[in-house]
Amino acid sequence: MDQLQNYMCKNIAYWTKRAPGYSDVNQEELHTAQRSVWSQALDRRIQARFMGTSRREIHVLDIGTGPGFFAIILAESGYQVTAIDYTEAMLEQAKKNAGVLAERIDFRQMNAEALTFPDHSFDVIVSRNLTWNLPVPEQAYAHWVRVLKPGGILLNFDANWYRYLYDTRAEADHRADRENVRIFGTADDTAGTDVDAMEAIARQTPLSRRIRPQWDLELLKGFGLTVSADTEVWRQVWTQEEWVNNASTPLFLVTAARTA
Repeated sequence: MDQLQNYMCKNIAYWTKRAPGYSDVNQEELHTAQRSVWSQALDRRIQARFMGTSRREIHVLDIGTGPGFFAIILAESGYQVTAIDYTEAMLEQAKKNAGVLAERIDFRQMNAEALTFPDHSFDVIVSRNLTWNLPVPEQAYAHWVRVLKPGGILLNFDANWYRYLYDTRAEADHRADRENVRIFGTADDTAGTDVDAMEAIARQTPLSRRIRPQWDLELLKGFGLTVSADTEVWRQVWTQEEWVNNASTPLFLVTAARTA
């Protein structure tokens, strides 16, 4: 088994085991104000791009849907939604979380780095906290651009997760986050997470070493897309608890638009 195959096997095994716990996180978002916060954040950006177009006519691809949070709130808003994940256990959780909305979402098991959809299949692509976890992110982005329709838009939310493994200042800031969690008595996001396993995964993924979103912007510009980054998006979508846990690693949004 080569190095990439070994990584993929370990990655699938980890997320399969993590699926129920990760689903609990998504369920909490679905039952709190975060459902509305994220729904509005996505809808506002999509509508700005497709003003005057019925949501029923806009086909959205949710890549790395996990337990289905983005897919569920987008379907609820009226969009056509296809949601993919590489892990069968995650898709099972997503369908369960979607409830009656599951009938309106096309769930598929698929590798984010090897999409099998035809060219120009989707108006919108969304993703959250996925790209850092990919072994060949350049290949993933190439596929995402390929299936994006002319005039379409990509919205990728991510962060410099696990950069502290390679940067001494980031490591110090990460330790400060953990200490602040203790001081403020905030619920620890790492509870129930196999941190050693996650760090082992991060050591094999190239984006742990990159400065983002600059890396993403340069790559996507090379595909001929119009790109921008919102490094303050965390202020709109994160809870206070998320901020205390991850202050040193703020969420960013990479937006890439394909010309009509």
